[in-house]
Amino acid sequence: MNSIKKQARFAGLLYLLGGITAPLGLIYVPGKLIVPGDAVGTADHVRASGTLLRFGIASELISSVVFIFVVLALYRLLKEVNKEHALAMVILFLVSIPISLLNVLNDIAALILVSGADFLSVFEKRQLDALAYLFLRLHIQGFVVAAIFWGLWLFPFAILVIRSGFIPRALGFLLFIAGFGYVASSLTSLLLPQYAHLVGQFAMVLEIGELPIIFWLLIWGAKDQPLDEQHSDAAIA
Repeated sequence: MNSIKKQARFAGLLYLLGGITAPLGLIYVPGKLIVPGDAVGTADHVRASGTLLRFGIASELISSVVFIFVVLALYRLLKEVNKEHALAMVILFLVSIPISLLNVLNDIAALILVSGADFLSVFEKRQLDALAYLFLRLHIQGFVVAAIFWGLWLFPFAILVIRSGFIPRALGFLLFIAGFGYVASSLTSLLLPQYAHLVGQFAMVLEIGELPIIFWLLIWGAKDQPLDEQHSDAAIA
């Protein structure tokens, strides 16, 4: 008989693996390659560090695949709390996956544009540099769109945690805060870009609220209660 604690720790392990790989493509690689407002400088960085960009692409793909299993593990853990909320959690997160996967095509396009391929000889270098810079910027905007769903899935997840009885309720409230941070940052970037930097800095603090649940699941798991007992409790409720 599998215990809730075992399932919780497995979900936490997957959550941590996905969380470790994601920042490479989301933060580190763009920070190393993109020179704000300088298409030539950015393109030169990509030419010199194409391998780094490829590692960033790989990290995004790995993270996206891992998080599919994360949300399925969480569904298995929490479905008996409330199946409708658990389904909403899964659906909202899975919507972000095709966005994230297709988004790497922007990085691939940038690599092709600076590759010096013969068929690109009809373009001048400055044009190729500008296009490469454009695709890298579109890649960042792809994150902005995906992050809306990275925030929305945390709301049903938070409700499930609060109602579960085997995970501290405080972690659920932190998930609500983190979800609000993701959504607020993304919508501000899309609708009020002049305030994106200010809101983004504040949102980053809120998004830290997602971290405690990862470590709690991984280290402490959950109250060690057999699944059939949990099912009985849910039926009584």
